[in-house]
Amino acid sequence: MEALVIGCGLTGSVIARFLAEKLNKKVVIWDRRNHVGGNMYDYYDEHGILVHKYGPHTFHTKKKYLYDYMCQFAEWKEYKLTCMAQINGKFTPTPFNFQTIDDFYDKKEADDLKKRIRNEFGNKATATVVEVLNCNDKKIQEYAQFLFDNDYSLYTAKQWGISANEVDPSILKRVPLRFSYDIGYFDDEYQVMPATTFTDFFKSLLNHKNIEIKLGIEALEHLNVDLQNNKVFIDGEYKDIPIIYTGALDELFDNCYGKLPYRSLRFEWKYEDIDSKQDAPVVAYPQAEGFTRITEYKKLPVQDVKGTTYAVEYPLSYNENVKMEPYYPVLTEKSQRIYSKYLEKASNIKNLFLAGRLADFKYYNMDQALERALNICKELN
Repeated sequence: MEALVIGCGLTGSVIARFLAEKLNKKVVIWDRRNHVGGNMYDYYDEHGILVHKYGPHTFHTKKKYLYDYMCQFAEWKEYKLTCMAQINGKFTPTPFNFQTIDDFYDKKEADDLKKRIRNEFGNKATATVVEVLNCNDKKIQEYAQFLFDNDYSLYTAKQWGISANEVDPSILKRVPLRFSYDIGYFDDEYQVMPATTFTDFFKSLLNHKNIEIKLGIEALEHLNVDLQNNKVFIDGEYKDIPIIYTGALDELFDNCYGKLPYRSLRFEWKYEDIDSKQDAPVVAYPQAEGFTRITEYKKLPVQDVKGTTYAVEYPLSYNENVKMEPYYPVLTEKSQRIYSKYLEKASNIKNLFLAGRLADFKYYNMDQALERALNICKELN
């Protein structure tokens, strides 16, 4: 073993491929799950429907070099994700657009509000809910407050387990308001899904003679950090090799500065012998009790199959002592202060490289995780 990678998701797999192919190192990957692909893992269920085990994934990016990287290891097909939200019993597109205004205002009020938005924001195609809440026009503010009260604040509270006032503003800015009738969840130039499966993509990415994958391994049972000497021991032995860590950073350091908050998810899987469950692949239910959204997988990608499989998503607090996955870092001022202490500790260990949503304590999309991995590759080169 000439390099060790902890985690077989996108970040770890990309770095492992670089180490194996470009630096000709013998790479070992450890993952505690029983499959490759991390949260992007997909499979065919008992009804012959391709589903994503850990929630919906599509690859989208504005950057051609990231798209080109993915194309080295799989064939991709264009796929533009559409989403909706149910508010007061009505289904409306998300990101919210002019159709949303038509859905909740009478024609005269709707026309007036759209005119005001054009006067206030000009040719701007989108704005964050934070911007719209703080604009000068009182009627536009009221519209933004309606959306905030009935969607953003409720969804945030369920998803993150804290109020919208506590969460980092970057979270509220992730889904903007559209100032048009345009639909589609993303505006990126490249929006694709695998021609086969994400799992096939990972098998291709990891198919290299210098890569050995070991599944079902709890890395922290084999790693020990010596804080006095700034070294990581592997099964009691120090090896001066690159160690790429994509897991939760507080757990690596035995929670010495306290636990970092993460959110986990529980999926309630259902099958119905109907043609369609909902009008979009992903629908948010901000006002529903307990769950946040429903993903209908025969539409992600579109599959010509009998019946439909869907997953109801319930967010919950992460507990490392219970078998569950930490999906999302909870970004608050306090949590980011704690993380910075762990990051400072980790930076003293010269052969330790951190990357990924958990290790970086950031909410990455797939393209951001890929870009982060490629930047680590430059450091390793």
